[in-house]
Amino acid sequence: MTDRVALTIADGIAHVRLTRADKLNALDPAMFEALAAVIARLAEATDVRCVLLSGEGRGFCAGLDMAAMAGMAGMATGGTGGLLTTERTHGLANLAQQVAWGWRTLPQPVVAALHGVVLGGGLQVASGADIRLVAGDARLSVRELHWGIVPDMAGFALWRGTVRDDVLRECIFTAREFDGAEAVAMGFATRIATDPLAEAQALCRAIAGRNPDAIRAAKRLFAVAADGDAATILRAESDEQVRLLGSANQREQVMANMEKRAARFRDG
Repeated sequence: MTDRVALTIADGIAHVRLTRADKLNALDPAMFEALAAVIARLAEATDVRCVLLSGEGRGFCAGLDMAAMAGMAGMATGGTGGLLTTERTHGLANLAQQVAWGWRTLPQPVVAALHGVVLGGGLQVASGADIRLVAGDARLSVRELHWGIVPDMAGFALWRGTVRDDVLRECIFTAREFDGAEAVAMGFATRIATDPLAEAQALCRAIAGRNPDAIRAAKRLFAVAADGDAATILRAESDEQVRLLGSANQREQVMANMEKRAARFRDG
């Protein structure tokens, strides 16, 4: 789409690639705008069943490009166009938060492939994915305190329930680096992958081969389960299941299983 982010869609899978490899995919204003734009496009893409998020070059994302963001303090007091505005410019979020939180709001599952550096804002972008496959030798950090600031790209909302509270406090207060194995142990990543991109591609193909209506329903249920009480969650489960049972794609899933063939789903 731009010189910051590339998007390709094939076989129901949208591959979003951070393409600022010469800067370790560091986040500058153009990168923020490009990521928000691709999230908005995918939110309306009825032919996309799964999203793959990766970074080109030697790392996923090195976090904020501090040189490019030198005017960040001024931007924090801006109006609706400001990157760090206190106004809500993208639903619940501002622009800085949308590039991480936005993945969680997409109707499709998002799988992130993490390698090299995954620092600060880059870790928050990755944390918006539903599933995060990480290389064992990756270098991760909640980096913001190193620069005298706090995580403000939806990290606190995204890590809630995945990273234990006292562990998260240590990582934030110290800004220390950790590797892929520790990231998995702490809850920042899902599992170690020898080749994160190849394994993420295989996982996306497996997800794209399931009833897309049920996949989207399951993602909606995860959103309800994050904050809903038991009564709300139970009702949501029933509502989603009633809509799925007997639908065209659900019947096709059953027939494909019985006939031992790949299912032919309808998108949209």
